[in-house]
Amino acid sequence: MAFETLLQRYDKLLIFDTETTGLDCRRDEIIQFACAVITRKDGSGQVTETYDNLVQLSPGGFVSDYITRLTGISAADLRLRGLSGARVCCDVARLAEGNTLLIAYNAQFDLTFLYYLLLRSGDPEILRGKDKLDALTVFRDRRPGPHRLESAISAYRLGRKVKNSHRAMEDVMATAAVLEAMERERDDLHRYVNLFSHSSQYGSRPIASVTYRRHVPGKPLYEA
Repeated sequence: MAFETLLQRYDKLLIFDTETTGLDCRRDEIIQFACAVITRKDGSGQVTETYDNLVQLSPGGFVSDYITRLTGISAADLRLRGLSGARVCCDVARLAEGNTLLIAYNAQFDLTFLYYLLLRSGDPEILRGKDKLDALTVFRDRRPGPHRLESAISAYRLGRKVKNSHRAMEDVMATAAVLEAMERERDDLHRYVNLFSHSSQYGSRPIASVTYRRHVPGKPLYEA
């Protein structure tokens, strides 16, 4: 992995993904949180730490049959192997400390769910001041739809290397591979920091530190 330009600006990149009980960040919950930490090592960006854990449900929380079929995660799995929300929040605080860039595919979705997890069980202030990069926004600027993660994997011919599995750790590594391919294609990822496409909002609350713009075909979002 390279990420040379980004690692000139940040001490580490935190690529993360969540699996959740649904799409409503206020009502639904994170049931799996995974991430890869990329830092400069031996002259290039490399994964130096990974994290992948199930997260216990709040009292009264449940996992639908649909979510279990999609992710392979059941309520029983969370009871037996899940960490408490408070423990996961402590781990996230450690992983994100310092000059860290937060990255996800459809980051609006994952960041708002992470915010509400921190609000319930930790301290959402740990997200304050952290720059954010949405790989979905970049892909929308580069290629025509559809724009799912599996579409990006296909577009960059990464199918033999990674997959979109609806399991958080595999999707983290897929996002990392897509970002690396995007960087090789054009070195402008840094220009998308804190700049999200409107289509990635999913109707959730806006993030104060993010600028939202409408995608204009044929023109990079940062020039709109």
